[in-house]
Amino acid sequence: MRISTNQIYSAGVRSIQRNQEQLAKLQNQISSDRRMLTPADDPVASARALTITQAKGLTAQYVENQRDASDRLGLVDSQLTSLTDLLQSARSRVVQASNTILGDSDRQAIAAELAARFDEMLGIANSRNAQGDYLFAGYQSETTPFARSAAVSPASSSISYFGDDGQQLLQVATSQQMATSVAGSELFMNVPEGNGTFAMTAGRTVTGSPNLGSGLMDSGSVLDQAMWRNALNTFPWQGTESRGLQIQFSSVAGVSQYQLFDTSTPAPPAAALPPIAVSDPQPFTPGMAVRLATTAPPAAVATDFGAQVVISGSPADDDAFTIKPSINKSVFQTMQEIIDLLQAPLASSTARTAFSGDLAAHLTNLDQALGNVSRVQSSVGARLQELEALSSNASAVDIQYQQTLSDLQDLDYAQAISDFTRQQVALEAAQKSFVAISGLSLFKYI
Repeated sequence: MRISTNQIYSAGVRSIQRNQEQLAKLQNQISSDRRMLTPADDPVASARALTITQAKGLTAQYVENQRDASDRLGLVDSQLTSLTDLLQSARSRVVQASNTILGDSDRQAIAAELAARFDEMLGIANSRNAQGDYLFAGYQSETTPFARSAAVSPASSSISYFGDDGQQLLQVATSQQMATSVAGSELFMNVPEGNGTFAMTAGRTVTGSPNLGSGLMDSGSVLDQAMWRNALNTFPWQGTESRGLQIQFSSVAGVSQYQLFDTSTPAPPAAALPPIAVSDPQPFTPGMAVRLATTAPPAAVATDFGAQVVISGSPADDDAFTIKPSINKSVFQTMQEIIDLLQAPLASSTARTAFSGDLAAHLTNLDQALGNVSRVQSSVGARLQELEALSSNASAVDIQYQQTLSDLQDLDYAQAISDFTRQQVALEAAQKSFVAISGLSLFKYI
């Protein structure tokens, strides 16, 4: 086969150019530390690397969100610790105020201290983060959540909540959102009074005035929650409003006894009804546990509410204690009621007995507030621990992504340098062979 001079030159140039291109590619790979310079170098690996890079970027965003959530919850946790310390300090002062040896001026001094604690608590309730957002406003993070009501004097403690019940959320994992705030309504406003199931008030049945005896009732206990709920909902109350039981005291032939009464009333506008007896009179001994259970007759059905209260001291005739299902009360209201109680002078033994009973009830409500803060803080702590676990897992996943990307993209230097050297030799051989072939001519032999 005859080969023209032009073909010889073209083939030689193509061979040199091909080797130069390969050598340039290897040089670029070595200088960039990348095996794949374009998707065409390895389409399958390139597509997989793109998918992993996107997943890695998403994980990095989750890590950033986790860090942000941890910062927010850490600040909330710090404020909850301050709130707990404040309430515990207030509680110790209330316990001190319960000492009847103290005079009116002593109690008023404690009231002034609690008023300062009240303002401090309001400051905690309106605390902000570094971005200026309120911590306890729900979704309304730009609105001051707690303020004294405008309809009353500035000295009043009537606190209104202007936030909502929402919790701000951050996406911290592929299918997980984390609450990074606490609604002020949950923390400060919706605190169940009494023992959390029912609460007690003391007062005489006929005049509505304070009890005259020395009887005091504890916060009570629910022995069976299911029995309590069932009895509360199925007992044939005389009315649908203000359902509750009243323990009334009387004496027969010098023997003290108690009897349960139904204090419920019809719904407005119907007139209120007087309490009706729902149990037989039972003998009373100071310090005994009074079971909340009706008897038939006089009640339509005998019902055990699964609860009891302990009454100490000696109630006088017509003294009474009324028990009603707990309702929510704000911790601000509890604090102000304690302050008001401590500011009032005690002019008689009857007033001192009423004071002791009321203060004990408020102390129970304060304990409920402390328990509520503890519950919320436990929830925040659990979230912080979960964020730590998520962060640790994200770090491990990121390391795996880095390794996989390295396997797909990074250059094997030993192989690359070997290929580079081999390609240099090939290029030099192509150049020398081209020079040798292009130098051949018959004219040299003539």
